[in-house]
Amino acid sequence: MARTVLITGGTSGIGLAAAKRFAADGDRVVITGRHEETVRAAARECGAEGVVCDGTDPAQVEELAAGLGDTLDVLVNSAGGLPEFTASSHSHLETVLAEWHAALGKNLLTAVLATTAVKEKLVAAPAGAVISIGTIGSERSGGSYGAAKAALATWSAALSAVIGPKGVTCNVIAAGFIDETNFFHGRMTDARRSHLVEETHNKRPGAVGDMASTIHFLASDGARHITGQTIHVNGGAHTTR
Repeated sequence: MARTVLITGGTSGIGLAAAKRFAADGDRVVITGRHEETVRAAARECGAEGVVCDGTDPAQVEELAAGLGDTLDVLVNSAGGLPEFTASSHSHLETVLAEWHAALGKNLLTAVLATTAVKEKLVAAPAGAVISIGTIGSERSGGSYGAAKAALATWSAALSAVIGPKGVTCNVIAAGFIDETNFFHGRMTDARRSHLVEETHNKRPGAVGDMASTIHFLASDGARHITGQTIHVNGGAHTTR
C-alpha cells in the first residue's frame, strides 16, 4: 500500500535523494522548500508534490500539515544547514545572538514545529516514523550548527519515549561528509575534502544515496524496533560502541 511521506528541505541533496527513493516505491511524496522555483523544479524531478514552506514559520507549517490529509506515514526532517544571518552593525554579541538564533531555527525548530504539527497524523498511520537528519559535527567542535543538531538528537530521543507507545518510531541519522550537497556553499577546498575522506575507514566520501538508503530502511517494517537512536553514517570517521 502506498504511503504518504513528508520530506522537509527536500529540494536538494539528502532530502531530494530520499524523495526519489520513496517515489520509486510508488509512495505519495510531499517535499518542502522556501523558494517556489526550486520547489517546483525538484518536485518535477522526483515525481513529488511540492509545497513552499518556511519551516520556522508556525502559520506556514500549520497550513502544510492541513494539506496532508488525515494520516502521515513518514516524516523526514531534512531541512537545515549552516546558519544564514546578517551580521549586526551594533555589537559583537548581537551578531553572535543572530547566528545562534539562525542555527537553532534552521536545524532544531524546523523539526520541532513540523513534527508537532503532524504528530497526530503519524499516530493515526499504521506504522509511523519520524527521521531527522543530524551531523557528525555534534560530536566535534561544530559551533552553533553542531550544537543545534546535538539538541535535535536529544529532543528526538525524548520524543521517542512519548510517541513510541503510540506506534511511531523516532530516530536521527547523523551524517558525516556527504558529497553531492550544497552544504558548504562552494567553499570546500581540495585539501579539506581530502582530509575528510582520509578520516573515514573506507576512504571514500559519503553519498546522498547512502543517506537515502538509511532513511528508507528506518521507515521500513524491518526497523520497527529501532527508535530513540542516533544512527551514524560517516564511513567510520566517528565511531561508537
